[in-house]
Amino acid sequence: MRWPRKSCGDRPPFFRFRDPMEQDLITLGSGSGGDGPDDSQLDLATYAQRAYLEYALSVVKGRALPDVADGQKPVQRRILYSMARMGLGFAGAGGAKPVKSARVVGDVLGRFHPHGDQAAYDALVRMAQDFSQRYPLIDGQGNFGSRDGDGAAAMRYTEARLAKITNLLLDEIDEGTVDFVPNYDGSTQEPTQLPARLPFTLLNGASGIAVGLATEIPSHNLREVADACVALIKNAQLGDDELFALVPGPDYPGGGQVISSAADIAEAYRTGRGSLKVRARWKIEELARGQWQLVVNELPPGVSTQRVLEEIEELTNPKVKAGKKALLQEQLQLKQTVLAVLDAVRDESSKDAPVRLVFEPKTSRIEQKELIATLLAHTSLETSAPINLTMVGLDGRPVQKSLRQMLTEWIAFRQRTIERRSRHRLDKVLDRIHILEGRQLVLLNIDEVIAIIRASDEPKQALIARFKLTERQAEDILEIRLRQLARLEAIKIEQELKELREEQKKLEEILGSPAALRRLMVKEIESDAKTFADARRTLIQAEKRAVAEVRVIDEPVTVVVSQKGWVRARQGHGHEAASFAFKAGDGLYGTFECRTVDALLAFGSNGRIYSIPVATLPGARGDGQPVTSYIDLESGTQIVHYFAGSAGAWLLLSNSGGYGFLATVENMMSRQRGGKAFINCAAGEMICRPSPANVAPPGGQPVAGLYAPATHVACASTAGRILTFEIGELKAQAAGGRGLMLIDLEPKDTLAGAAAYTRSVKISGVGRTGKEREETLEIRSLNNARQGRGRKGKVADLGFKPLGVERVE
Repeated sequence: MRWPRKSCGDRPPFFRFRDPMEQDLITLGSGSGGDGPDDSQLDLATYAQRAYLEYALSVVKGRALPDVADGQKPVQRRILYSMARMGLGFAGAGGAKPVKSARVVGDVLGRFHPHGDQAAYDALVRMAQDFSQRYPLIDGQGNFGSRDGDGAAAMRYTEARLAKITNLLLDEIDEGTVDFVPNYDGSTQEPTQLPARLPFTLLNGASGIAVGLATEIPSHNLREVADACVALIKNAQLGDDELFALVPGPDYPGGGQVISSAADIAEAYRTGRGSLKVRARWKIEELARGQWQLVVNELPPGVSTQRVLEEIEELTNPKVKAGKKALLQEQLQLKQTVLAVLDAVRDESSKDAPVRLVFEPKTSRIEQKELIATLLAHTSLETSAPINLTMVGLDGRPVQKSLRQMLTEWIAFRQRTIERRSRHRLDKVLDRIHILEGRQLVLLNIDEVIAIIRASDEPKQALIARFKLTERQAEDILEIRLRQLARLEAIKIEQELKELREEQKKLEEILGSPAALRRLMVKEIESDAKTFADARRTLIQAEKRAVAEVRVIDEPVTVVVSQKGWVRARQGHGHEAASFAFKAGDGLYGTFECRTVDALLAFGSNGRIYSIPVATLPGARGDGQPVTSYIDLESGTQIVHYFAGSAGAWLLLSNSGGYGFLATVENMMSRQRGGKAFINCAAGEMICRPSPANVAPPGGQPVAGLYAPATHVACASTAGRILTFEIGELKAQAAGGRGLMLIDLEPKDTLAGAAAYTRSVKISGVGRTGKEREETLEIRSLNNARQGRGRKGKVADLGFKPLGVERVE
């Protein structure tokens, strides 16, 4: 059935606008039809913008991000509240009897959460997994999945009830502590927050991706978080160092070890964003006849035994990558490295040992540290865990918060909750006292009351007039049972009144004294911590990241690079360039005398620099291998220049726009095949050939190499202008960038190259007939072009167009 085309006002009667703003957004084209837009008209762009913004806010606040007050996302909050309504709470010995998960999901969908049943069940499952949450909120019976990625059984097979610790979220919900709002169809009410007695945002953490926002909050230890809350309640000006001493770091459900330094952890907590280095924990088991094996019993967060086994399989039995004809040199090297120390691996995890990965060394003579370092460096046994403390604050806004802000806002929420609870209880106490005072008056005049009731047509008004009772008291007296007129009842009323007046006094003190309220908060937090606290699972101990050391014999080699990007290495130095042969149509780009422990740098036209260990290069018997087999080059990118040398060697980097800076080879090196973004170039600019500078670092000595330490810089433009200046006018940029202006270029002029030199440079280019030309300028000629950095330089009568500058000496 299709609806006829109608205006928004003619929509079917069952169509319900969610709010006035949404109604305004949908009234497109329903205006008066005049020439200009009125209040009821919106152009499509404005409508789309507002509609998408509302969708984004709905995802952020209604689906993906937790609330700082109770740490729950809406679907989690609705599941817990629905289970409490169903009587599945933990009360008495053993708690309630569990029911089918399908029944819980049905109640959640029917009353509070009109979304997919699988989404609700997945949320329920996660709250029952002890490897996903540090303090599971649901006690699950049946197959609720495993850390290896196995999914839970269908909801018709599993059963669930609330865990004991969930009482901290739900105990006070009926005591006026939080606001309730109508559910999606207005048939019932649901809480906007749960009255959390502890900050569950930190205890269990959260993970979610919204529109333009994401959150990754790690779990923490209950005792540590409770101590931090108590300390902040007692002293709001508590220093960061003292706070971070109380909460030293995350406490993951699966244990493991945080190896980041205390300063890195503190910085992540201070800013609300960071990345921690985490690794597995293991033990060495000694076997018979001097044999031993490595047993991993705790894994980093988000890592499973299955994942580690797959990584080991990929290392020891690599597959040819897409687009490649054979295994890469890096794959072969990794395979040899792992097989040299590892003989076998097996998963012995069981019910008694949730994680037990056994690694057998190649021989018992293998050093234990060598096997451990190899596994940590090449598998997920050592990885990174992100921290992104983004959540919905008390003001309803999704914001990235620091640890202090999180705890401070929760304390403010808890203070408001206790105030509302105390006021609610005080109202009930005053109402009960009011009722009991009326009953007490009746028992003192019982005969007269009975006579009035028997003789009066309207006993209620008669009682009010005679004894000056209120409507509430008179109504209660008329409904009282005869058994409550006994003499013992008067004694009970007197005792209850005494207890109620004492409670009234305490509640009024709490509401009237901030100090008393804080003392109560501290007492309740310490009591809950004593009941539910447990030992820390994750070890926090700073360690250096594992680096797989490839044993390379340090010897001299000459790296040969062709114009088309084929690379090889020949042993020794002092080879003649004419002795190297190349494929047809190819030629020599350059030779670099270095050592096997050095690195070859390939400079991409996109400003990225790719590093290749010289030790992995093929020998010089053949034509070598293309450099693209060692790196992952972006589409449309070409390699324009090369350099090979030690990590401490300094290079002068420049671009055709006339800018440049100094950096070391180590600054440019990266373990990633995708290289490292290092040189910034504007549109249309190209990277010039890097020039070895060999400058001395501050307070140090220059690296020994082919050239003496450079003292000056020579720049040549394509228009024939030359400028020289002292190298001290440049700056080193370890993180890369664009650099400083080397030469002030005229419009349409570009920098042909820049070289650091001591005595002379060679300028190459093409003459008018297209013939290649070159000119060597000695120090006397270079001194004639001496000016300050960033000047225009002087026109040189070279007789050809400069295209490059190289250092000679």
